[in-house]
Amino acid sequence: MERLQESVKTAPIIDRNGYSYLIHPISNCVPALDPELLRETVVRIIRKAELENVDKIVTPEAMGIHLSTAVSLMTDIPLVVIRKRKYGLAGEVSLAKSTGYSESEMYINDVSAGDRILVLDDLISTGGTMRAIVQALDDIGCDIVDIIIAIRKVGGKNPLAGIDHPVKTLIDIEVADGEVTIVDETGSDGEEQTLAQ
Repeated sequence: MERLQESVKTAPIIDRNGYSYLIHPISNCVPALDPELLRETVVRIIRKAELENVDKIVTPEAMGIHLSTAVSLMTDIPLVVIRKRKYGLAGEVSLAKSTGYSESEMYINDVSAGDRILVLDDLISTGGTMRAIVQALDDIGCDIVDIIIAIRKVGGKNPLAGIDHPVKTLIDIEVADGEVTIVDETGSDGEEQTLAQ
């Protein structure tokens, strides 16, 4: 069995005010992120992504950074991190995100109209962060070439609803009653999203 599948099956789950929060090496670096798991995940991302026409990889702080850094190193595509801190640079764009357990602002720098973007993240659960990022990039005038998310939590509301671009995942899981069930070991290729919305 592949490392990603095995790792989600054994990942701890904690309750955060009624929200089942998965603690996983890819999405939290806790427990420790094994280099072989990281390598496997990054190789799968590179194989699944449309990279030919990408100018920049865009990822949110904090847990998309290690995946995106590794993809950037392997593809020579520059990396832009959407930060939780305002820098006040010229052209900085703010966005408001709301997840299953928090609300906050994030800030995008060094992304311009016409930039061809790969959006990359570790996990999608409610979709609040990804919806805000995609809307901000669309408003800037970026060309979102592809969106890849390593792990998608399914069950309940569709986390991809309201995202007007195909989203690809590596693995789809359901978290219920303190356990993880793998719904799709190969994730999605973005095609079923339009049917699910």
